[in-house]
Amino acid sequence: MFTGLVREVGDVVGFDGGRLTVSAPGIATDAQLGDSVAVDGVCLTVVACDESTLAFDAVPETLARTSLGTLGARSRVNLEPALRAGEPLGGHYVQGHVDGVGSVRSVEPEGDGRRMAFTAPPGLLRYVVEKGSIAVQGTSLTVAAVDDGGFEVALIPHTLEATTLGAMKPGDEVNLEADVLAKYVERLLHR
Repeated sequence: MFTGLVREVGDVVGFDGGRLTVSAPGIATDAQLGDSVAVDGVCLTVVACDESTLAFDAVPETLARTSLGTLGARSRVNLEPALRAGEPLGGHYVQGHVDGVGSVRSVEPEGDGRRMAFTAPPGLLRYVVEKGSIAVQGTSLTVAAVDDGGFEVALIPHTLEATTLGAMKPGDEVNLEADVLAKYVERLLHR
């Protein structure tokens, strides 16, 4: 379980044969084998670590359902260690189970921040509501607007600086996770 509050932006050191290695000195110092870490919103298990890097295995299922397969050396990734009991929940409940891959439609300045629009698969978009929560690249965001092809968010300067979202441009792929509560409500209503 995660909160969608990115703790560090790491750099991909290597990605070969499903083994993803990321430089993450802020998180790596406390990491242990078997820990869960969200990498661009994808829950992965630490399979090797030292004082500055973390390594994960990404299986074909994960690569087929996320944008992780597009990562290369020096790619920047959002990182968040799993929520521990007693820690504050500042974002929203994020599972690290990506519901779909979308893309950046537009990026426009808005005051001191930016307004970003994203495409989203129809199966995921049904769970997206204005003023609801969504995780984009593992970042907990509030939906500002929804249309038939996607949604928009308003980003503050801190989010632009503390995550990879500030460097994104139209066409970039993003991992999307809808609020889990919407999925449970739908399931209960269909019974």
